[in-house]
Amino acid sequence: MTGLVTGASRGIGKTIALELAGLGYNLAITGRDKASLEQAASEIEATGVKCLCIEADLGEESSYDKVIDETVKAFGGIDLLVNCAGLSHAGPFHEATPELWDRIFRVNAKAPFFISKAALPYLKKSEKPIVINIASVVGFKGYANQSVYASSKHALTGFTKVFAKEVQPFGIRVHLISPGGVATEMVKQMRPDIKADELIQTEEIAEIVNFLVTRKGKGTIDDFYIRRYSGLAFD
Repeated sequence: MTGLVTGASRGIGKTIALELAGLGYNLAITGRDKASLEQAASEIEATGVKCLCIEADLGEESSYDKVIDETVKAFGGIDLLVNCAGLSHAGPFHEATPELWDRIFRVNAKAPFFISKAALPYLKKSEKPIVINIASVVGFKGYANQSVYASSKHALTGFTKVFAKEVQPFGIRVHLISPGGVATEMVKQMRPDIKADELIQTEEIAEIVNFLVTRKGKGTIDDFYIRRYSGLAFD
């Protein structure tokens, strides 16, 4: 089985990739930082699977087909796609610029859309095709000073819902995971007000991915919202 995980050089993406490696997936991983990407690949290969590093900036449209083409060239196909790469931004609405908006949207919304499109022909050939999009609580909530970021994650959430319906006839399962504050550098910069010991751990997100990939039965779960335990229930 082959998986492609974007944004896997650190944080949630890296932890998900390591979890999938433990399940026996050969992996292609993407990231912008070559050194971090190679370190992640070294840890993944230590589990006994193969790992392909694809250095790519998903803010560049040329990268969308590139990551799929290189994965297929190396492994012959794709069974699992995890769209995890993301950019964040915190700032007042009135300070946002078109350039900032475009940059955030290219990575957070446009890249998952067109990478999924490029992967579709290969997912159709898989015996167990799965797409998992990592969104955010801001994909259905609004927080002050996160207008651009929240807009991009709302877009990703909307795309995921439509994509899931359109590919369901091909047996492709599409899932959405929307975490609250996770212990990553991104969240620490965005929400310095949250105590470190209250943040969700990246391993908790990877556990959900494991559940989605390994579970059997007639039932399925379209989306997960995982909040901080210290947050308000059913908010």
